[in-house]
Amino acid sequence: MATTGKQLPSYDELPAFRDFSGCAWEVWGKGDQLGTVNLLTDEVVKEAAKEIKLGKAVCLNWPIQFPDKPAFGRIPPEHDIIFKAPRGAVHDDLLHINTQSGTQWDGLKHFGLTQHGLFYQGTPASAFQSGNIRIPDPTNIDPDLIKFGIHNWAQHGICGRGVLLDMVKFYTEANGGRLPYDPMTTHAIPVTDLIACADKQGITFRRGDILLLRVGFIQRYYNGSQAERQGMSEREEHFAGIEQSEDMKRFLWNNHFAAVASDQPALERWPPPEGVPHLHQTILGLWGMPIGEFFDLEALSKQCAETGRYTFFFSSWPLNVLGGVASPPNAAAYF
Repeated sequence: MATTGKQLPSYDELPAFRDFSGCAWEVWGKGDQLGTVNLLTDEVVKEAAKEIKLGKAVCLNWPIQFPDKPAFGRIPPEHDIIFKAPRGAVHDDLLHINTQSGTQWDGLKHFGLTQHGLFYQGTPASAFQSGNIRIPDPTNIDPDLIKFGIHNWAQHGICGRGVLLDMVKFYTEANGGRLPYDPMTTHAIPVTDLIACADKQGITFRRGDILLLRVGFIQRYYNGSQAERQGMSEREEHFAGIEQSEDMKRFLWNNHFAAVASDQPALERWPPPEGVPHLHQTILGLWGMPIGEFFDLEALSKQCAETGRYTFFFSSWPLNVLGGVASPPNAAAYF
């Protein structure tokens, strides 16, 4: 259980919304657009800064070119370098990406309650404009046009104490050096294993922690063949991830994490079991909690193992796109 801070309702104290338990729409007020990022107060960030003892920084972003063949039907990243020959020694470059093709934060406009057509705070899908969005005048911005945009987190920052649960290390040490599942197949990580890993690593969670889960996709991607990597966009999506259970929801909410991320293409087991709702609906749609995916946690895993420390200062500044749906995280861990 997370420690410190003003009492928040437990998961079981949250009201239900139709067929969903655990609705947090009014925890931070009806007009809220930050969700659980509200937990990252000045005091929480100041305390988290005490984690910086060595001055060592670790990048958590996979190069934006990867994966070259994204999953879920997303376009491949494109990078064009323009040489401005008349000027002798000048370049520009252009990036064309789906903000969720690689390392990413899923924002509040990404995933809601699909069967009800509602996003965070009960906002109907019809309230959002799609297609090309231009905002030419910075002094005249329609607040409804940019509602729940990624800019809210970009302007606040997602900074605080990071906690790594290295599930790959946890499982391989218990299984003779072998990971007992393939991260590129459907497999559920139970909450009991997350708790056991935290206990083994000596972790006591704090309110506002940013939870990072190393489940194994990035390692598996590098260890696979190029044909396998290139084929990821053509096959049906099957990935390991956290289980879609009520106990998992209690764990995530009752510890009052500010955000949760993993190295998998989908934080949760994909696809969910037949008849079980996507966990994205609860985490984003009911709580407003940032979901991170494709985080590169390989160097972080090594740093944590070498130092014996699985907590650190975490910094993330998403792209400041007004009304944006998602963003690369621009994330780092500091020791």
